[in-house]
Amino acid sequence: MANSDRYYTPQDSKDAVRQIEKLFNKYKDAPLTQELVDYHQNLVNRLKTDIMQAAKNENVASRVESIESMINVMTRWLQIRLSGQPFNGKMAGFKFVADNAKPSFKRRVHKIKGGGNHRASRH
Repeated sequence: MANSDRYYTPQDSKDAVRQIEKLFNKYKDAPLTQELVDYHQNLVNRLKTDIMQAAKNENVASRVESIESMINVMTRWLQIRLSGQPFNGKMAGFKFVADNAKPSFKRRVHKIKGGGNHRASRH
């Protein structure tokens, strides 16, 4: 197996930041192990060094800000999880979004003849 198949190579800093956000959201609720903490620290270090430098070289101020906000969220995640608390949220748009931030709507399915629209209201 070639080394290039094993590792993901981002095209630019935006690509790298998106990939890290996706990875973070996958493992954020996993039980803490030393391996996970090391992996997480590695991702944070990559953000602080290579990816931050790439964003500065690309001259995109908003990307540098989003990288800094990601670093803050990820370091806070580690502190919260190490203190034994659950992390109630995820990362979206490179920022922390609480689980209860989005409204959830109840939806009742009516089985009326002609089942085209499940959200048909019956007055």
